[in-house]
Amino acid sequence: MHEASITEGLVKILLAEANRYEATSIKKVTIKVGKLQSVEPQALRFCFEMFVESTIAEGAELIIEHVAIVAHCKSCLHEFEVAKFQFRCPLCACNDIELIQGEELFIESFEV
Repeated sequence: MHEASITEGLVKILLAEANRYEATSIKKVTIKVGKLQSVEPQALRFCFEMFVESTIAEGAELIIEHVAIVAHCKSCLHEFEVAKFQFRCPLCACNDIELIQGEELFIESFEV
């Protein structure tokens, strides 16, 4: 379950940032997760609750914003959402594409 190591890293960053701003509690955390990260939301929530226990983030609401996979075709310049992991341009069928989004994994914001 790679969600545990991912969440542990996110919580360390979260607590360091909260400490930097001298926060005494964290009420809500919003993270962005790209579809290519293959993160299971329930496992992420479980791990988050485990890693924030006995910290200033204990009891914080976790918002997970999923980011679709979007690519740009280098041949016809079409920008498209990748469906069913088909990494081929739907207009010209070229597979010479560049990923624009879908690999994200970061803390978007937190509320104190």
